[in-house]
Amino acid sequence: MSKFRPSGGYRATCSFQTATIIYDATYWFCEKFLDARSRTVDQMVQAARSGRQNIAEGSRAAATSSQTELRLLNVARASLEELLLDYEDYLRHRHLAQWTADSPEALAVRQVPQKFRNDSSDLTELTDPQRWALYQPWLEHADPAVRANAIICLIHQANYLLDQQIGALEKAFIEDGGYSEQLAAARLAERQRQKDQPDTSARIPPCPQCGKPMVLRTARTGKNAGQQFWGCSAYPDCKGVAKV
Repeated sequence: MSKFRPSGGYRATCSFQTATIIYDATYWFCEKFLDARSRTVDQMVQAARSGRQNIAEGSRAAATSSQTELRLLNVARASLEELLLDYEDYLRHRHLAQWTADSPEALAVRQVPQKFRNDSSDLTELTDPQRWALYQPWLEHADPAVRANAIICLIHQANYLLDQQIGALEKAFIEDGGYSEQLAAARLAERQRQKDQPDTSARIPPCPQCGKPMVLRTARTGKNAGQQFWGCSAYPDCKGVAKV
């Protein structure tokens, strides 16, 4: 029996791949530009990690619980929102400019996926190092303001993708129900199928030769191959047969 809902496959999703870049970029940003003893470092790295890990965990939970999947995706969304605020605070506290959404710098980062699709194939088919290389000019820049702003752009992209996933899951849950509801519906359908099958127990004929109950059999060879017939339950001692 196949699963009602697929699970896993998160590595091929844009949201997980973007969250992976954000996590790696945050780890190296904190390592280079923040005091390792600062509590902020732990909070930022954990928020970035939570965003990535909860997408994966939600995907694995998809097969058995729509509600769990939704909850974990919302946790991932909230973690990335927390991380977004940390980067905005970093820029503001150091009087560094934050790129506007329509600035040339922000547009250049945001247009990387579209530019790659136009020039080559699907961005999701790349390895993690290959995807990192597309953003390397910003994420490995010597200026922390460039790095922070680029990561902010990526967080906005990841949040947009998660919003789309969450919306689609909520719609599917409303229309199709969760796993337990689908399981119950499948069980009812199976019961109905069994109920609709003809009950042959009440009309089993006796063998015309010896009088013992007959058994429903299927011919394997001959001109009637594949057709059912009644055969004596005492076979091979009795070879009595009758038409169904």
